[in-house]
Amino acid sequence: MVDWPVYGHISGPVVMIGFGSIGRGTLPLIERHFTYDKSRMSVIDPSDHNKHILDAHGLDLIQTHVTKENYRELLTPLLTKGGGQGFCVNLSVDTGSVDIMELCRELGCLYIDTVNEPWLGFYFDKNKGPAERSNYALREMTLAAKRRNPGGPTAVSTCGANPGMVSFFAKQAALNIARDMNLNVPDPETREEWAALMRQIGVKGIHIAERDTQTTKDPKPANVFLNTWSVEGFISEGFQPAELGWGTHETWKPDTARTFDDPNAPAIYLMQPGAETKVRTWCPTRGAQYGFLVTHNESISIADYFTVFEEKKPVYRLTCHYAYHPCDDAILSWHEVFGAAGKVQDKLHVLDEDELVEGVDELGVLLYGHGKGAYWYGSQLSLEETRKLAPYQSATGLQVTSAVLAGMVWALENPNEGIVETDEMDFKRCLEIQKPYLGPVNGYYTDWTPLQGRPGLFPEDIDESDPWQFKNFFVA
Repeated sequence: MVDWPVYGHISGPVVMIGFGSIGRGTLPLIERHFTYDKSRMSVIDPSDHNKHILDAHGLDLIQTHVTKENYRELLTPLLTKGGGQGFCVNLSVDTGSVDIMELCRELGCLYIDTVNEPWLGFYFDKNKGPAERSNYALREMTLAAKRRNPGGPTAVSTCGANPGMVSFFAKQAALNIARDMNLNVPDPETREEWAALMRQIGVKGIHIAERDTQTTKDPKPANVFLNTWSVEGFISEGFQPAELGWGTHETWKPDTARTFDDPNAPAIYLMQPGAETKVRTWCPTRGAQYGFLVTHNESISIADYFTVFEEKKPVYRLTCHYAYHPCDDAILSWHEVFGAAGKVQDKLHVLDEDELVEGVDELGVLLYGHGKGAYWYGSQLSLEETRKLAPYQSATGLQVTSAVLAGMVWALENPNEGIVETDEMDFKRCLEIQKPYLGPVNGYYTDWTPLQGRPGLFPEDIDESDPWQFKNFFVA
């Protein structure tokens, strides 16, 4: 038996929006680590797929969609029931994060989500151009809400594994590199000091470098999309344009690259879907690998956070993007989708802990171009250890749900910070809360570069003068 710490008391109602793979994994963590009035906890989901878990925990399901038309009428009585400060835990897809967080703040409630979600239809709206369907555009909506109404009840934006936990890892990795370079510098305390540290140690870029090796009992059937976390979420972001934080050291862009209207925007996007865009990257266990350059909020927020400005112009910014090798069944699922000209399978299925048999989700940050080459720092959580730590989830799921836990604790401890991104939070406190659920958390130096073994049997257009140019990572 583990004596799990109780981190705080939620004085008002708890409302969980979404009870899919992440919601069902988050529930036992909330029960372990907070005290609250269970009779005032509400769970909303349009599907009853996981209702048996709610039944086992003595909770009712409100089986409905949260929509742009009904969210105020639906959520207001639930979030204010019985007084106290309510807490909205938004773990759903196709729900407008900005609208819901603004409602929560009007009601004096705390709020957290794992993804900056738009309302249903945004991702596949043919009336919107690629720039309008980007995570840059979604993040700008959140930042605009922050500017309109600064301070007030805390709303934690995008605090899952990534975005979320990887922002904590990036800061710890930077400190580790500075230490190993024998730089006698104090821990940064401000955004400007963090950016200056990244510049001082010479980081040119960060990959959110992930390899999911979890496997199933049975081969993937045809016409089924399988994944170890939300299939709907993965499909939505996979069809968005590939998107990345863009560093000031870059000298080349792909022909498909486009910029945003703001000349100081910290990101660019490509005129191609993220799940069809590959990059070279590196993870400790499998080494060199391909990853999908799928758009994510952290690619933009991390690049933005670690920017040095002079006279309001960026003079140092690192490149940042996701480099994701999902489980093999998800790879096959994407091949099936794009082989059918983008037609999504008839069945979407999240692999649960009973279907998976083994494997690890190795998720971390690869900081490259600095004085020691490249350095990966992150979680190497196995399915076996996950089963010992918490119920109802894969290794991938626990990396997300433990970040939700950390974000909830931070919000309770800092209840009047307004709208915040994870880059702005106390990373040491958040990692302290998360680490018991992350398996081994380690750092690895490597002499790998994207030029290793190249050119091969055919001519390649590479930049040998600087291994860390995006040109060398990009798989044409």
